[in-house]
Amino acid sequence: MTKLFENISEKNILKLKKILKSSTLFYRKGVNVLSNVNLQDFIAIIDTGSVQLIYNDYNGNSTVLEELGEGEFFGSLTLNINSDDITCITKEETKITFIEYNEITNDEIIRTDFYIIFIKNLIKILNEQLHNKNNRIELLTKRSIRDKLIEYFTQEAQKTGRNKFKLAMTYTDLANYLSVDRSAMTRELKALKNEGFIETNNRMIKIYF
Repeated sequence: MTKLFENISEKNILKLKKILKSSTLFYRKGVNVLSNVNLQDFIAIIDTGSVQLIYNDYNGNSTVLEELGEGEFFGSLTLNINSDDITCITKEETKITFIEYNEITNDEIIRTDFYIIFIKNLIKILNEQLHNKNNRIELLTKRSIRDKLIEYFTQEAQKTGRNKFKLAMTYTDLANYLSVDRSAMTRELKALKNEGFIETNNRMIKIYF
């Protein structure tokens, strides 16, 4: 995963953050980051830790939209982040740097030699996140829980290049991510195990398809 400040020296990163008028905040686990963000158009860079972007519908159902970690970002470039239906919950102690989107076109930053690197990184990350969103769409188009699980496990195996991997989220979060009932998913996982399609050991998964 490309990082927004990749291939930029620490000295220039500090300059860049200053020009961009960035602010850095620290959050405890389980905090909704968006509850105290006043910016309308922003990029939020995860310096350390991880977050979940969650959609909450009017019936009280929650769906995990994305799970993001160190070096990744979210904001109005990638999501309707100002919607009251969206929350961003920290999964652990997390440090986040906020940048106002309008500052990216600041003349002062455009004149710097590291601006092009910064923009290239930004475009790469947007492409990577678009790829992830397309994978998510592919998942959600599957009609059955079994097909969703198989597609998700296939995608995870492709990421690691191995047929054995550790789930990046809990089974409860996985059910929310797949937009399926947790109990029904558990039954389908058991069926896949009994039929020899997968082996599980806590969150370790091995696939045979």
